[in-house]
Amino acid sequence: MPDPSGSPASPEALTERSSGRPAMSGMDRERRLLQQAVGIGAVVPFAAGLYGVLFGPALTGAVMSVSGESHYRYLSGLLLAVGLCFWSTIPRVEEQTGRFRLLTLIVVVGGLARLLGLLLSGVPSLTMLGGLAMELVVTPLLCLWQTRVANRYAERSGVADLNRDQP
Repeated sequence: MPDPSGSPASPEALTERSSGRPAMSGMDRERRLLQQAVGIGAVVPFAAGLYGVLFGPALTGAVMSVSGESHYRYLSGLLLAVGLCFWSTIPRVEEQTGRFRLLTLIVVVGGLARLLGLLLSGVPSLTMLGGLAMELVVTPLLCLWQTRVANRYAERSGVADLNRDQP
């Protein structure tokens, strides 16, 4: 875009006027929004996992045997790790499709187990239903979004998309 003098715009002219930073493309904005969404979404497994590791089943109000509490803390540690692993995808989220899909699979399988428990044992608390929504709705949607961002970056950089069938 030419400047008022009619000469082509220099890279400096393509900066945001108020901040002096380079203007972000729509693709970069989408990537940034995805990073923020993953960061916020990963708070749930991280916080729930950390709470379970530190306090056992206190959140649920259940009283368990020592072995049951040990198992609960172990599973909480896995949940904590899932949150940390999702956070590890943030810096280069457009390159983390394999990791993102594996984490999503783990979360969805856990959500399906929770759904089976709902069908076999009854409706749990609102907190647990919120977890179910995160596991079976939010996480798969984030995974689809990550795939979209990854494919857009691959197209821009000329990298072949390994997810498409070859002729």
